[in-house]
Amino acid sequence: MTKAETALSADAGGATSGKVSIVAFSGTADKFIPLGVLAQAGAAMGMEVSVFVTGFALQAFTKVPHDLPFPAEFAAMAPELAKGMEAANVASWDVMLRQAKELGAKVYACSMMSGVMGLSREDFSDLVDDIVGAAAFLQQAEGGETFFI
Repeated sequence: MTKAETALSADAGGATSGKVSIVAFSGTADKFIPLGVLAQAGAAMGMEVSVFVTGFALQAFTKVPHDLPFPAEFAAMAPELAKGMEAANVASWDVMLRQAKELGAKVYACSMMSGVMGLSREDFSDLVDDIVGAAAFLQQAEGGETFFI
């Protein structure tokens, strides 16, 4: 267990059971930090973590880099946020998500929106484990907590 994982586990009071499913649908930068935090924290707590990526959030998971804009109302605060995260040694959302995946988290791209956007399996980065439909994801998420980001 890495230093970050140990700290997360200690902060959470040790391992727990359960599962958490996170639906990421926004393509704005402010949504990806909590995505990484929740996925990493849940995985470090021993929870089954699944992320379902749909809508414009899919662009952040492709091999071709896309700029993640901040919503207009938060754009002026973005530089200060970046400075604060760097000063506090907070990892980027994708690093946190990779750490969650090392602990067993799974990331799924929405099959319908992938098709609508013309994206195939080859278009996605290694963060994506598979492309699945909404029904398959909901079935997997049943009985756990679900967050929409």
